[in-house]
Amino acid sequence: MAGTIVLDAITDGTGNTVSGSTVVNGSAKAWVNFNGTTNTIRSSFNVTSTTKIGTGNWRINLTTAMPNANYAVIGMSQYQNNAGMTVLEGPSDATTSSFEVYAKTISNVVYDCDFASVAVFSS
Repeated sequence: MAGTIVLDAITDGTGNTVSGSTVVNGSAKAWVNFNGTTNTIRSSFNVTSTTKIGTGNWRINLTTAMPNANYAVIGMSQYQNNAGMTVLEGPSDATTSSFEVYAKTISNVVYDCDFASVAVFSS
């Protein structure tokens, strides 16, 4: 059965209300939690695979393409058992169906991480 649900707002029953457009535009359109060392996906939504490009560099491949390449990506990674603060840079070389991310320490050391998470937001 196919269909469309149209709504102005969603209420949780206690008076908290959010607009329908916030739900549609504010929800992650894709996300992945993966082991960057073994290139193994632990869990994901709308991600078909991760491709290891090189040390600390992966291409995230999307199942359903984004409407354009102007989406937002947020991510985090773990460095040496939480011994250092890290960033997961991206997106780089973004297309509607994939983008690259890099795991780096604050001192700009690129590394393979055991834990990485990435989320994609798009309208």
